[in-house]
Parts: sequence; C-alpha cells; structure tokens
Amino acid sequence: MQYTDYQNAADYIRPLLPMEAYPIAIVLGSGLGELGDKLSNRVEIPYADIPGFAQSNAPGHRGMLLAGELAGRPVLCMQGRPHRYEGHDFARVTFPVRVLRLLGVRTLLVTNAAGGINTEYAIGDIMVIADHINLMGGNPLAGLHEPAFGERFFDMGTAYTPALRALAHACAKKLGMSLREGVYIAVTGPSYETPAEIRAFRTLGADAVGMSTVPEVIAARHCGMQVLGLSLITNMAAGVTDAVLSGEEVIAVGRAKAKEMEALVTEIVKEI
Repeated sequence: MQYTDYQNAADYIRPLLPMEAYPIAIVLGSGLGELGDKLSNRVEIPYADIPGFAQSNAPGHRGMLLAGELAGRPVLCMQGRPHRYEGHDFARVTFPVRVLRLLGVRTLLVTNAAGGINTEYAIGDIMVIADHINLMGGNPLAGLHEPAFGERFFDMGTAYTPALRALAHACAKKLGMSLREGVYIAVTGPSYETPAEIRAFRTLGADAVGMSTVPEVIAARHCGMQVLGLSLITNMAAGVTDAVLSGEEVIAVGRAKAKEMEALVTEIVKEI
C-alpha cells in the first residue's frame, strides 16, 4: 500500500460525512454489529464503494462504514472487519484503521468475539483487553515504512490505553455490570484451536483467544491512536468444556449480549 491509497479512500469518504470531526471510531466484531443501527443521523457507506477497502465475508459482518452520533457524540463505526483468514494480507486488514486516522479519529474502540481460555471465565463475560499476544504469523507494519503514520520502531508497552481501561470498568460499575480484564491471544484461523494449543496458550498467559483485533491495534498505536479493546466471551475454548465449537454459537451469544455491550460502549463513548 502507498500513502496515496489511504488518501484516496479518505478523500472518497470525507464528502459523504455529515460532520467535519469524528474523533472516535468503533470496530464491531462478530455478532455485535447491531450497535451501529443505534446511531442517530446515520450515514451508511458500503465497504465495496470505498477505494481500497476489503469486503468481509465473515458471518455477522455487514461491511458498512457508518457515520452518526452515539450518546450525542460523533462517531464512525465499522460494521465488520476484514480478516486474515479470508485471504487478505495484513496491509488490507489494517487499511481501514489508517484511513480512519486520516479522517481525524484519535480514539479507537475495538470489539471482538473470543473464546474463553481462563477457566474462571464464563460464556457471556465481557473482557477488557489489558494486553495481547500476536500469534498471527506476521506484523502489519513489516515491509515498506510510511513515516507519515508514525515511527518505524515504537513502544507497545501500553498498547491498550490504561485510562480507557479504567474508564470501561467505571462505566460498567455505573451500569451495574462486572467486567473481566485479561490477555487476548490472536491466531489466524479459521479453524478453532485444538485443546493442546489452548493449554499452551494458557501457559503463555492468555485469557481469551480470537482471530482479529491485534493487527488493527498495532496499526492504530503506530498512528498514535488511543485504544480500548473489549472481548465478548462467546464460547469456551477447545478442551475447557466438552462442547463442540461452532460459528453459530458465536453469533447467537453475540446477539444475546448485544444490549449489554451496546449499553457499555454507549456509556464509554459518552464519557470519553
């Protein structure tokens, strides 16, 4: 990708936006896309219309960039994301994040559906991501460096902004909710992990596993964005229980917990 590719996408989107400034963007993961329908004064832009955007074919990912207001705050909202397992390279997976930065986004909220590795977790728990482990086989910043976005080598010691993590817990308490906080490990997929892999991931210190988010967070931090990550535990990972894992379960749990996630994200956006 060249810098002009990101500029072309931003230049296409900008005239379609009803407001000039959108400091907050939200990436909605599997089963969580309905939050986008709650935006007021909503404008919908299909990914297929945006130069350089990859279309996601994952279940529950609608492939729409939304502009609107949530809790009275202007936000951009990605209904779905491209995944590495769909055949997209890391540059394509993280392309939207860099375009969002060119559109003025300073804070990125990323959500995902994840499998619970920590045996104290339960299906339906919401986990604030404190840190991550990248086992996706690559880094989205490898290759040609674009200094306009950030330094070649940069710190990832606080990839997930501590103040935003604290805010998430405070908002949850206000809503009478309780959140987990833990480490997210990212793998390529699309097959679910084996029980042996899950045992290894637990030894590494992971609490939840998924197939997204980490490339986006790396790209966002490289661009200087503040990041908050939320994982909805939609299933327990292989070997934690005897249940057979399925994509349908992920979507079903996402929909069942949608109102709770919507309330939490809305409160967070209001308080940022």
